Amino acid sequence: MAQPFLKWAGGKGKLAPKLAAMAPPFLRYHEPFLGGGAVFFAFEERGLLGSAFLSDSNRLLIDAFRAVRDAVEEVIAALEPLAAAFDRATPEERRALYYAVRDHRPASDVAAAAWLIFLNRTCYNGLFRVNGAGRFNVPYGRYANPRILDAERLRECSRALRTAQLTAEDFESACERAQPGDFVYLDPPYHPLSATAHFTKYTSDGFGPEEQARLAACFERLSARGVAAALSNSAHPSILRLYEAKGYDLQTVPMPRAINSKGNGRSPIPELLVTNFHRPEVASTLRDVQEAAGAAAATPRNSRKAGL
Repeated sequence: MAQPFLKWAGGKGKLAPKLAAMAPPFLRYHEPFLGGGAVFFAFEERGLLGSAFLSDSNRLLIDAFRAVRDAVEEVIAALEPLAAAFDRATPEERRALYYAVRDHRPASDVAAAAWLIFLNRTCYNGLFRVNGAGRFNVPYGRYANPRILDAERLRECSRALRTAQLTAEDFESACERAQPGDFVYLDPPYHPLSATAHFTKYTSDGFGPEEQARLAACFERLSARGVAAALSNSAHPSILRLYEAKGYDLQTVPMPRAINSKGNGRSPIPELLVTNFHRPEVASTLRDVQEAAGAAAATPRNSRKAGL
């Protein structure tokens, strides 16, 4: 099974099996907030995917996924000297190497993928955060023995991604591609639960209340078109208000926090999971997909080949 090759704040490794188990039969899969890709990899491992459209507004992230998909051996070769230099360095040399790499601007997608993986494995808590100028600004993490190069994991991810389409774009344009009978999973930067929780700067534009409202309107348009969709977010009152009383199913799911400066601050917190599978427009298209799948399965293979 392919596991994400990047650590990601809010990654859905724990929730992915639940989503895979509850997902209805669908035609095509869309994930407009790709992040680390845990849900995609879980769906792919279970054989649930035909066509997959993966996107994110973070172009550097998408370029890294493309490089792993299309040139994984080159990514491994570019990452090897960075991992070796880090492994043989003293603690002070490791810190200096981290900041030297962070300040470097890679010249190709392969080099950028190796750059991002190295920083992701050695920065503070595996965060991806940029400043207003779009520059990666996470400090050094001081891990004792980070696994910077996992060649077999990268190869497994490359195999899982081989038929996926990858685009760097806004979530609204990505969702416009979805058709009735498709399934869309939306995992935006979460609305902060407290004044000190700021994990929304994955791009220089951020993701604030206006973007959350725009996302809720997009979710409604998907539902009205008969597109099955699921969405994760923080169980904050302002987020709950965006999705209540619209025929969606809302449930809270306790999820461990993988990122906190203190280990005892990583206790489970409730997260909101919104699905539209029971909305009449969606339920109708899902029945059509299920009936078509059942009819195809019941048709003898020879008859299908003959066009009967």
